[in-house]
Amino acid sequence: MTDPSWEGVLRGHAASNRTAERLVTQLRGCEAAALAFCRLLERWGRGEAVPATAGGRAAALRRAADRVETALAGLEVPLTRYLLELDADRAEGRSWYLGAGAAELVEWRPVLDRAGVRACPDRVAAVYLELAVLLRALEGLSTAARLETLPDRSSLWAGLFDLRDTLLGSTVDDLRALAS
Repeated sequence: MTDPSWEGVLRGHAASNRTAERLVTQLRGCEAAALAFCRLLERWGRGEAVPATAGGRAAALRRAADRVETALAGLEVPLTRYLLELDADRAEGRSWYLGAGAAELVEWRPVLDRAGVRACPDRVAAVYLELAVLLRALEGLSTAARLETLPDRSSLWAGLFDLRDTLLGSTVDDLRALAS
């Protein structure tokens, strides 16, 4: 494989360059927004009060949630198109990424209380968890490419379908609530 990254994996399995580029571009945006959201919360978890005021922190959480929601909204069309074109060679593949690890299972209520941010801790936990899974899935594809242990087409399809189902369902709803 000439590009040992998740982008290279998706390009390598794509039926058309245009479909691959649209998906890769949108996933890059999702990745950047997800990282920013998760890192914001992780900084608060370490006790870093940035921004300096509770109102600033609440606004930062709303902006981060809005940014992720916007990125995910733009993901639906290219991901759906990619899945249609992928045409898995068999109907049953298995997902190639793992679920949440212990590091993603965080009780956010005390962190939000300490930060002075009034947000539903259950929604924050759910969003953080799903975004961490997305980030881990993309990194897992890159690792598989570097180790030359790529998932087959059916497994790639299954994993992308699972991510789409989760991210474009309850995660978007939770993000909208956090952004409002």
